[in-house]
Amino acid sequence: MFFGDDDDDIPDEEEETQPKMSKKKRKELNKLSIAELKALVKKPELVEWTDTDAPDPRLLVAIKAYRNVVPVPTHWALKREYLSSKRGVEKAAFALPKFIQETGIAEMRDAVLEKQDQQTLKQKQRERVAPKMGRLDIDYQKLYEAFFRFQTKPEMTRYGEVYYEGKEYETNLRHLRPGELSDELKEALNIPPGAPPPWLVNQQRFGPPPSYPALRIPGLNAAIPTGASWGYHPGGYGKPPTDDQGRPLYGGDVLGVAPAPPPQALGVPVEKAIWGELQPPEEEEEEEEEEEEEEEEEEAADQDEAEMAAGMQSTRTAAGMASVMPSEYGGTASVGGDFTLRKQRPGTETEELPRSAGQVIRETQAQASGFFGSDRAYDLRGTKANVPMLGQEDQRRKRKAGDVDVSIDVDALEREDKLSKDQVAAQYDTQRKAEQGAWGGRVDQDDLSNMIAEESRKRLKKDEERRTKR
Repeated sequence: MFFGDDDDDIPDEEEETQPKMSKKKRKELNKLSIAELKALVKKPELVEWTDTDAPDPRLLVAIKAYRNVVPVPTHWALKREYLSSKRGVEKAAFALPKFIQETGIAEMRDAVLEKQDQQTLKQKQRERVAPKMGRLDIDYQKLYEAFFRFQTKPEMTRYGEVYYEGKEYETNLRHLRPGELSDELKEALNIPPGAPPPWLVNQQRFGPPPSYPALRIPGLNAAIPTGASWGYHPGGYGKPPTDDQGRPLYGGDVLGVAPAPPPQALGVPVEKAIWGELQPPEEEEEEEEEEEEEEEEEEAADQDEAEMAAGMQSTRTAAGMASVMPSEYGGTASVGGDFTLRKQRPGTETEELPRSAGQVIRETQAQASGFFGSDRAYDLRGTKANVPMLGQEDQRRKRKAGDVDVSIDVDALEREDKLSKDQVAAQYDTQRKAEQGAWGGRVDQDDLSNMIAEESRKRLKKDEERRTKR
């Protein structure tokens, strides 16, 4: 280590004299200028003077150039308060829409208000206690036509539009199209019917407007209308812009000699409607037809699903092929008919009853009896009231001696497809023993047979006595 090395740590006088650069100045040196930023982006017309102060100016301008991006209101960068310049401007009075003014209700209302101003205090007090109604009677046909035939849509802002001061005083150019001259403009420029605009000659000399490359202008890059002529006379279309070989300078069929393209060569028409614009209401008949079509489609789809769900299955049997369908018990049942263990009795099923909206019951005369008695009665024979209810016929039917109710296992019937005699006999014995057990075993079979034999002898004896008397 040498003693001379310590001199390196001593700061020079020249370095102390140079001022340090502040952070703000260093940022200004690295900041892009407006011209440089416009040269770097695709859409330089979107660059504003405040965009260069952003941390990433290129990203900011790229976001602003993206489709369907709503711009930030411009008043954020202004020092004065929002809408402060409109404080001294007189606000326009509210005006009714045109389709309501045509009904005449405004004149009727003004006449009633003028008449109220001429009333005295006594008349006003009387009017307050007992007001007179129906002073503004108006024809309902006028109201219907105003609100259902001649009603117009209110002016509404489009997608992406931001309000700023003085916007309501600007001319609405929404309905205007480039290249189409309105009648007001033709009248202001004194252009006769069928004549070209006065700037057509300059366009033939310098070319079409660069902002509208696809615009077709008659006499420049499109054929002149029928009945017009070339020339510099009043109503003439000047000279066709062609080169030495007669070819159009700006494209198109200026001379009108090219054949018309075939229909197959035409492309799909481009829809130029404004995005987000409200569509006009459709007619009710079209809506009803669409609803009927949708209902028919839904019904057809439901039928297809039902057929698919209840699709027929085929099973192979000993005799050949048999068509079967899924059963509610997990197996398969024959299509020819449902196998039911219950006896079908007519009149007990709901579907077999006659269905009618109303039924006339015959009225008869009867003798009144009781406190609430009536001299009228109704013949209920032949109506639904005589149909026995479910279970009533079982009470009227007499059971024979020795009848036993036997319950059969449906699962066993499905597995084996039949019941053997031994199984039926076993079920009968078990059920008979159960019924005998309900009597407590007090009835003996021998006593029961003796009682039956004695009753039969008594009946035979009575029959013989009746025969002898005859």
